Amino acid sequence: MSKVYFDNAATTPISEDVADIVSQVMKNNFGNPSSIHSFGRESRSLIEGVRKSIADELNVKSSEIIFTSGGTESNNMIIKGAVETHKIDRIITTKIEHKAVLVASESCKIKYNVELVYINVNNQGFPDLIELENLLSNSNKKTLVSLMHINNEIGSIIDLSEVGNICKKFNALFHSDTVQTIGHYKIDLSKINIDFITCSAHKFHGPKGIGFAFVKEKLKFNSLIEGGAQERGCRGGTESVHNIAGLNVAFVEAYKKLDTETEKIQELKKYFIRELRKSVDFKINGSINKSSHTILNILLPINIKKKPILNFKLDMEGIACSAGSACQSGSDKPSHVLSEILDSDAMKNISLRFSFSKLNKKDEVDKVVNFLNKFIDEN
Repeated sequence: MSKVYFDNAATTPISEDVADIVSQVMKNNFGNPSSIHSFGRESRSLIEGVRKSIADELNVKSSEIIFTSGGTESNNMIIKGAVETHKIDRIITTKIEHKAVLVASESCKIKYNVELVYINVNNQGFPDLIELENLLSNSNKKTLVSLMHINNEIGSIIDLSEVGNICKKFNALFHSDTVQTIGHYKIDLSKINIDFITCSAHKFHGPKGIGFAFVKEKLKFNSLIEGGAQERGCRGGTESVHNIAGLNVAFVEAYKKLDTETEKIQELKKYFIRELRKSVDFKINGSINKSSHTILNILLPINIKKKPILNFKLDMEGIACSAGSACQSGSDKPSHVLSEILDSDAMKNISLRFSFSKLNKKDEVDKVVNFLNKFIDEN
């Protein structure tokens, strides 16, 4: 049975070139990067080369790239670090952020007595920027604004420049979870008023357990993980040299072929929507126009009571997709994102997220469309 993998927003298959370089570096560059002998210097040189490669693509300073274990650590490091070091009094975010942002923000509220404010989002998942501006203009509290660029469940894309300009106008710090952005969209951080972003390599065919945070040089903070002075003192612990090398290969590959692969995935998403519309009365969750080409979240005419049997049959057919983010798998609770943007009647039906990569093909879409047609007819 041929399997179909449409859960790339959760994780992507590692590329062969990435796997090869990870293996090579594990064998040949085993020195501790903090050691002063030649073995250590070779590892340090590799890490700094990767740091420069990433910084050059994002148009920032090498010193502003901090390697971490991925998006969750980066988000925690930035939010908690900003609160601790820069004396943040208030965090403004939304209720549809990634759980890493939501839980870290809630933790700061409890531990540091930080005011936590959730601005409203509309039914397409876009935050109310008028409300944001009003909140910032009516208070002198030192504020961190945290709004994700691309929502990992529904794919809606906010305008980073617009949010950045609002934050700059009122001297607020601006953090964006860009885990679904890096490797899929070109971004020039020198042209945006933004202070922090995050990345996970496994979202663009890199290894798991590695990513980075962009932290503006003037906003460095004390390490969340205490230990040595690695990563400019922002992240203790011996760097994962082989994973950093793998991150670099995936990063370079992604941006080298970004235009052609973006066009291919966009066409695949359009084809999916077009083919499914021929026979199924579904709705798109989120935005139709301002949405990532990699994510499609649809509301199907299938009662939520059918979810266990649908999940079972999808798996039996070898079709991988999801009902929400991977961090919520195994939970009986509905998606916190969909709960915010859909009404109670819509939440009685099943929503599925299909997320695409450069490896997907039209015949895989055909298989999924045929399966959904048959399931809906039978149920």
